[in-house]
Amino acid sequence: MQIAGKKVVIVGGSSGIGLSTAELAKREGADVTIASRSAAKLDAVAARLNVAAIPTDVTDDSSVAALFKRTGPVDHVVVTAAQLRTGPFKTVAMEDVRSTFEGKFWGAWRVARAAEFRTGGSLTLVSGFLSIRPRPNSAVISAANAALEALARALALELAPLRVNCVSPGIIDTPIRAAMPEDARQEMLAKAAASLPVGRVGQGEDVARQIAACMTNGFMTGSTVYLDGGALVI
Repeated sequence: MQIAGKKVVIVGGSSGIGLSTAELAKREGADVTIASRSAAKLDAVAARLNVAAIPTDVTDDSSVAALFKRTGPVDHVVVTAAQLRTGPFKTVAMEDVRSTFEGKFWGAWRVARAAEFRTGGSLTLVSGFLSIRPRPNSAVISAANAALEALARALALELAPLRVNCVSPGIIDTPIRAAMPEDARQEMLAKAAASLPVGRVGQGEDVARQIAACMTNGFMTGSTVYLDGGALVI
């Protein structure tokens, strides 16, 4: 099974893992549409990749519905969109907790409900290995990731024969870490790389290749793939 000529929608496709997935899908000959909240980012990426771009807010029911009204039936949908806010469990603002779930979990829920899939299609969600390897000060992200993985399993049954899977990345060097001071960022990534069996942190392309496998493997559904450089075995 190939994605050449298939209609692929990537929600969160203007940066990070979503952008890497859009680049890969375009190289493979797919008809790609990217969606995210930032119209400016979308326009820049769309011009560079020669793909369609539709501004979409995954926290808004009508915005998600409008996205798939414009695309019509699609073959594959990937959801990488996330607006993560976290902090110590006892003190993190409930507004931030709700915002994280709205963007990461309920956003994926809205996309799954709104999209109309062609026969042989797939939905791929992106969680994160904090779902099973939690760390202090990240309880809400761990919970949202675990909920996404459970959602993928449930939808693989309820939406069958649509195939639904989840990719759960470990430490990936993406722009989401750009807010850190550069010295601290490089130190953190170097320490993470030294601790992993593969000797490096992940890149967006690594995750994009696994997402492409979820699209193209017709025997794969209800699965969560932990793509973490071996972090879960150390």
